[in-house]
Amino acid sequence: MTNSFAGQITDRNFLQATGFRFSVAKANKVGFFGNAINVPGFTLGSPNQPSYLKMIPRVGDILDFNDLRIRFLIDQNLENYMQIQNWMRGLGFPDSLDEIYKFQNSWDVPKEQRSEINLTSDGTLTILSAINNPLFVVKFLDMFPTSLSDINFDSTLTDVEYLTADVTFKYLNYTIEPFDCC
Repeated sequence: MTNSFAGQITDRNFLQATGFRFSVAKANKVGFFGNAINVPGFTLGSPNQPSYLKMIPRVGDILDFNDLRIRFLIDQNLENYMQIQNWMRGLGFPDSLDEIYKFQNSWDVPKEQRSEINLTSDGTLTILSAINNPLFVVKFLDMFPTSLSDINFDSTLTDVEYLTADVTFKYLNYTIEPFDCC
């Protein structure tokens, strides 16, 4: 007689959507106020091999990662919003090349540890258990912001609503690893 439950999940606890912490070195004020984030999905491309009857799908070899999106509360001094905005301005240098140099020199990393161009940053998403103990770490490599949402003020609101912003990041790769406390 075979056990029909063999190979089933034994831990019946589920992840909670509120159990996370995020940090990124170039925008350290964004993570603390983060209130929504995604672990991006990805797709594996599958080329088609032509045949005289139909196209035959084949296993691909290129992963295409979805974007990392973060929603965060905006502090009243706009410090976290401005960190992302300045990072993006430093990448795009809309007025002059001096903006990119100013951005590179403003980052809180010792000069000997900076890369030649210094445009990206690594990020870490810590996934927490139901009792807020770290379970997993999602490490993002070479992140950079690609979009920052508007700040929408509205004087017709009847209740106090705290403003949020959305930022979208591209990155080279990410890994999910068990949390190692020691």
